[in-house]
Amino acid sequence: MPSERFDFSNAKGERLAALLDRPIEQPRAYALFAHCFTCGKDIRAAKRIAEALTALGIAVLRFDFTGLGSSEGEFANTTFSSNVADLIAAAAALRARWRAPAILIGHSLGGAAVLAAAGDLEEVRAVVTINAPADPAHVIGLFKDDSAADIGTAREIEVTLAGRPFRISRSFLDDVRQQRLGERIGKLHKALLVFHSPTDEIVGIENASFIFTAAKHPKSFVSLPGADHLLSRRSDASYVANVMHAWAERYLDASEVASERSTDSGVTVRETRMGRFQQEITAGRHRILADEPVEAGGLDSGLNPYGLLLAGLGACTSMTLRLYAERKALRLERVTVRLDRSRIHAADCENCETQEGMLDRIDRAITLAGDLTQEERTRLLQIADKCPVHRTLTSEVEIRTVEQPQES
Repeated sequence: MPSERFDFSNAKGERLAALLDRPIEQPRAYALFAHCFTCGKDIRAAKRIAEALTALGIAVLRFDFTGLGSSEGEFANTTFSSNVADLIAAAAALRARWRAPAILIGHSLGGAAVLAAAGDLEEVRAVVTINAPADPAHVIGLFKDDSAADIGTAREIEVTLAGRPFRISRSFLDDVRQQRLGERIGKLHKALLVFHSPTDEIVGIENASFIFTAAKHPKSFVSLPGADHLLSRRSDASYVANVMHAWAERYLDASEVASERSTDSGVTVRETRMGRFQQEITAGRHRILADEPVEAGGLDSGLNPYGLLLAGLGACTSMTLRLYAERKALRLERVTVRLDRSRIHAADCENCETQEGMLDRIDRAITLAGDLTQEERTRLLQIADKCPVHRTLTSEVEIRTVEQPQES
């Protein structure tokens, strides 16, 4: 599935790195994912859940909190409250560039963060937590030593988490201890889905019980037996995504989704600002990427312009042959079209009027699978030349260019 990287600013003006995973077609909804404490947007569980959701038609934005991954800022200066503010800033960036998130997803401490932020995001209809603590202060118990308890008069200390050293501040400790997440859960007024593994050794199942009890309906709980805290197994992440999609379906605004599915027959191409050449192409509710190969300075994330041109001719050829075969009741099982473009000397083209300079040549090889007579095969090859795109490419074409005013 295509992904688009971009940056946005948090409340302090620091640049945060984000990644939007999108389905090929127009997304049915947008989701915002908050990762676990000290993790990042590229953690395996986040990537796998986003991958599964995009396959189901839901776009997923994941980002690095301040001071983590590719985001600016100092992690030692962050707090749980600043993480919540980052989450709200991410939702605002998503709203400004595409559409506001309808679903909030939080893993571990990210789950506590989405519960805290959801009340400030009125467009959000559904909230999902995965192995989330009921109290943000739970994270203090994960530190390998007792430094957090003995911070004394120091402004910040170094702690060890999952074998890695991190510096945290006194303000972080004070902030998590002051959180009253239960009150926010009780006032959520959003559909809530709680995933939790009864075998989670990092955040115990009792946390899920507290969250579920504190929430008002509509609320649901799904157990993840055998799953670890980080959902290391691909099957666990896929299961979470599939259940989440089926559950959220009830709460998505179908009319809003339908309004974005334009029947406009035109095509719009715009720069994604990823790399030098990557372009987003939209036609109605469909979306594809165009790009150039890496050796040409691109990201190789999509077909180049000539590749798209050949793809259009090939698709039109195959469709035209299928329609003709159905109309004539031919036993044509499958059509495969192979196309290549090259530049040749005009003098080498026997059927061309121009005999000077260079010309473009498209070689089209068609494979016709099925129980067909030689006469039928010959006729099908003749019909291939009658496809509308073929006719356009071989006829005189006028292209008019105007400047389109920028949308306000």
